[in-house]
Amino acid sequence: MKQTAASSILRSIALVALAALVSITIGLLLGGGAEPLALADPGPAVRWGQPISKLILNMSMAVAIGSLVLSAFAANQEERRKLQPVIGGAASLWLAAAATYFILTYLNVSGSTISYGPLFSEGLWLFATEIELGKLLAINLLFALLLSLSTIAFQGQRMGAVNTAIAFAGLYPLAESGHASSDAGHSLAVNSMLLHLVGVTVWVGGLVALFALFSNGERSSVLVARYSTLALLSFVLVASSGLVSGFIRLYQPSDLFSPYGLLLIGKAALLFVLGMLGVRYRAGLVEKIKEKASAFWNLVVFELFVMGLAIGLGTALAATPLPENPNEFAPLTPAEILTGDPLPPELRPIGWITTWDIDLLWLAVAVISIALYLYGVIRLRWRGDSWSIARTVSWVAGMLVLLYVTNGAPNAYQEFLFSMHMVGHMMLSMLVPVLLVPGAPVTLITRVQQARKDGSWGLREWVLWAVHTPYAWLISHPLFAGLNFALSLVLFYYTPLFRWATEEHLGHQWMIVHFLITGYLFVQSLIGVDPQPHKPSYPLKLMLLIGTMAFHAFFGLGLMNEKSLLLADWFGSMGRTWGDDPLTDQAAGGAFAWGVGEIPTIIITLIVVWQWSRSDDRERRRLDRASDRSGNKDLSDYNEMLAKINKAPDQR
Repeated sequence: MKQTAASSILRSIALVALAALVSITIGLLLGGGAEPLALADPGPAVRWGQPISKLILNMSMAVAIGSLVLSAFAANQEERRKLQPVIGGAASLWLAAAATYFILTYLNVSGSTISYGPLFSEGLWLFATEIELGKLLAINLLFALLLSLSTIAFQGQRMGAVNTAIAFAGLYPLAESGHASSDAGHSLAVNSMLLHLVGVTVWVGGLVALFALFSNGERSSVLVARYSTLALLSFVLVASSGLVSGFIRLYQPSDLFSPYGLLLIGKAALLFVLGMLGVRYRAGLVEKIKEKASAFWNLVVFELFVMGLAIGLGTALAATPLPENPNEFAPLTPAEILTGDPLPPELRPIGWITTWDIDLLWLAVAVISIALYLYGVIRLRWRGDSWSIARTVSWVAGMLVLLYVTNGAPNAYQEFLFSMHMVGHMMLSMLVPVLLVPGAPVTLITRVQQARKDGSWGLREWVLWAVHTPYAWLISHPLFAGLNFALSLVLFYYTPLFRWATEEHLGHQWMIVHFLITGYLFVQSLIGVDPQPHKPSYPLKLMLLIGTMAFHAFFGLGLMNEKSLLLADWFGSMGRTWGDDPLTDQAAGGAFAWGVGEIPTIIITLIVVWQWSRSDDRERRRLDRASDRSGNKDLSDYNEMLAKINKAPDQR
């Protein structure tokens, strides 16, 4: 079966589009998403045009992102060249669909009609700059514009990674603007939707890109095997995040039988069918392709059709009114006004274990990181290679601590208590890296994965490229890492960054990433097992440790003696009737930063001293071996030199 990439891509997109249009039509009719509005109805063209433009937007994003990911992870140079028109075309369609969806959404929420006067343009500008939904859709539109230009101007392999990052960044505004944008459980809902969008775009778009590249022969089986890895991870993300982001909008069991609930059940059923397809066929498909290409087409045609149904149903679900919230009109407490969530009860000692506030994004990061690490260790053992149990335990422990900080009591209380925020900060920046760095993940990746010989880049090649870039050389330097680690405390807490990270969801996610990276780079520069470009002396390492320990102590003491409250309109306005007053709680956070926060620093110091001792022992053994090989010539030369020195006074 021979066909060009252009005809393949058109066939696959047409198949997905047909299924999506059928399902979105049924979904809008059953769910009521296209029914006339009671007030300021924009008309049938807008009511139907808005979800259909959203469908085109979703499909174009999927094709662009899936093609970029498959190009970066699986394709060689020739295959990347074939996918370039697909990527550019999908990015351009994304731009057009985003612009259309932006205008139709404005018409829908404002109840106005398109006109050419200044009133319409002023209202559109106000929507884009002042209204939260409009700002988010405008940001998505800007990312689409940037991607469409970047994919045309830069087509190299490394720039493909930059384009992929731009495309993924464009998903966040849509995750923030969904049903979850104004509900309680905002963080869980937004992160769940973000994971859902990432999984769907890689899964669906990657299959469309694979459809375009497929041809008979050994190469196609390689591409299918690599796509299968991406599809498995995507399915896990889509299934878990889709169900979570949907079911948290159901307030009581009877909501399952509402139009929203029935559409959600239908979407879950389609996901189950797709999962069964993967389980049933994917494992044995690679070998079948080598013998008969029709095995691929038979699976992919049906899978693309089901994917189209799921995309259309998901788009209709986003336009379907939510079930009625029984507490929608209950008076809001001060904590709910500020955070969107109710004030939790007073934290008791047992609450440190029993209190959980799930963040699906970081739960997925921790669980997948543990699973991939253990998979790598198992593969090494299957090959007969060894891997330190201590490294494995250290990595798993670090990820479990990360899971606890981002999903346990510190996450549940960090918005309400400064002291709990500081607990999370210190654990993320100091304790988690101390456990993760000895796990040597880069070394494990390079040992597990074989270097590719076909011109494509896998995880091994991308990781090695990343750690050897000039940027990595700079930020991994011990002096830079130490200054960054220490000064970040002041720059974060005494600038608007602290307010942004406290009040905004995106700022909170940035804060977690920043603390992890700065801590990891600092610890890696001191006790890292993975290869690194800098080899600082052990005295320099100890000096950096002493300096950071002193800086943390001064910072903690400063907070303990602070007479004014950081973010007084936030931590001082929660309406708490339990626990210490906000200023005393802030002092407790400073005490934690000063006292408990130094424990990981002491652990690092002990490790540095131990490594120094081992280094001296290795150097001594090396010199002994060299002396044995030379017949102790170095010792004879040394004795002869001493003898000459002793004879010198006698000669005088």
